[in-house]
Amino acid sequence: MANSIHRPVYVVGASRGDTAPEKSEISQVRMHILQNINGAEIFDPGVVRDFVKTRQQREVDKFDEVWEGVYVVPPLARNPHQDVATAISGILFNVIDLENRGRVHCGANVSDRRTNWEHNYRCPDVVVVLKGGRAIDCGTHWLGGPDFLVEVESPREQAVRKIPFYSKLQVREFLIIHGETRQLQLYRLDGSQLVLVEPTDLKGAKWLVSEVVPLAFRRKSVRRKARTEVMRTDGVSGTWTI
Repeated sequence: MANSIHRPVYVVGASRGDTAPEKSEISQVRMHILQNINGAEIFDPGVVRDFVKTRQQREVDKFDEVWEGVYVVPPLARNPHQDVATAISGILFNVIDLENRGRVHCGANVSDRRTNWEHNYRCPDVVVVLKGGRAIDCGTHWLGGPDFLVEVESPREQAVRKIPFYSKLQVREFLIIHGETRQLQLYRLDGSQLVLVEPTDLKGAKWLVSEVVPLAFRRKSVRRKARTEVMRTDGVSGTWTI
């Protein structure tokens, strides 16, 4: 039997004398890793704590979440995301808060437990709690399902992954708006699950009509640019394009 030839396999950062890769080669490998990585799984608790501590010290953890003990970092919100979240919360504040129907928060913690809530919570972009709703104000967070939630979706974000949690909390309606494409999805609680709502014909167009807040939503094009149109449905005049 012929002798097999064993070639060395180099590990980034390892040193084997003159046969090791040059530092420039290692730098290139690291650069390619950074450019191509889409996510990370860290199973060392110490490394995870250091990572979280760094984010807290830098104060960039405002919208981070914890899913049953797993730390989740959403994509950094771009300006289109912020534009939509701010506008939608403003509209809802005028329709709900100022008309004494309930409370509107632009970002709030929502959990399924009163104590140790930091182990399992989400932070939707807009939270609406109507008078008489099931959600309980715990000061630090809302316990149980708010009546209406809005998530503005950034590229590579998957807001639909939160549907099982929001269903468990009995959120009555959940609206997802993609911050850049302005695609819309409305989910409504049907028994124990949030299910997708089909558009409704309204005033000659297709709208996603809420049964929880007096508003309807649709995607429209303005000068070849995607926009979101919001219209009141309670007989009061009010239409916004954002």
